[in-house]
Amino acid sequence: MTDLRIFSYLPNPRLWKATIAARLGGVDLDLRGAKPGELQDWLWDFDARPLTAADRRSPENTARQARTGFTGELHKTAAFLETQPFATVPAAFSPDGTTGIFESNSIMRAVARVGGDRAALYGADPYTASRIDSFLDASLVFARDGQIYLLALRAGDLTPEIHERVAGAFATYMSGIEAALAGDRAFLVGDALTLADICFVAEIALFSRERVYGAQLEAQDLDPIHNDDLAATYPGAVAHYARLCAHDAFAPDVAPYLRRLDDEIARGRRPRQAVGH
Repeated sequence: MTDLRIFSYLPNPRLWKATIAARLGGVDLDLRGAKPGELQDWLWDFDARPLTAADRRSPENTARQARTGFTGELHKTAAFLETQPFATVPAAFSPDGTTGIFESNSIMRAVARVGGDRAALYGADPYTASRIDSFLDASLVFARDGQIYLLALRAGDLTPEIHERVAGAFATYMSGIEAALAGDRAFLVGDALTLADICFVAEIALFSRERVYGAQLEAQDLDPIHNDDLAATYPGAVAHYARLCAHDAFAPDVAPYLRRLDDEIARGRRPRQAVGH
């Protein structure tokens, strides 16, 4: 039996929080999902799967209008809605499906707790764990603005006001990371890799999708936020990100994603990926 089942659109950089923690902690994950555009043809459930004709006809399955990055109708079981009150993905479940866990940071915490005997990713005491939580909470503030920004870029309705607000949120977040790494610290919290470091990499990798929309930003006379000057402005944070991207537990997720992103930029093709928590 797996330790945790997760249903999500794939690929999803925020899901890396769980997969990286699982590699480090020896946790067995059951990942289910498909590309964002295909999830409207899936049954959203603990036993998530492509919809059958019987699934579509069943009165137990609720068809709901999609929102936040998805289109069309999404088919969700009553059990899914009971265990996932916000009805979003990624959605995680205990092995028997009775307990639902939602939001990528909380799913990552669950993985860390399950694998806590093998990797102390959530700190060795309540105070360290709380400091890690502080970084995770700060990341949520940035992530919410980042999601609005990426969705606006994808939809082609970015405004200067959104750009200005998100540029400020990015600067605040990166400045905090830079300060935490001052004095040549190797990690954000303590002397070992923690959930704070994992979350940081996932959020910055996702935000780096902005680079695909360079032509759109230029047409609106807006400067890229994730730009070539980052290393000069936030040297510690940028070096930390690069170092972790090459880490054995991170690279299986990060490397292929960044390669695909580079390919999209080279082809000048706009992405069609949903952006969720």
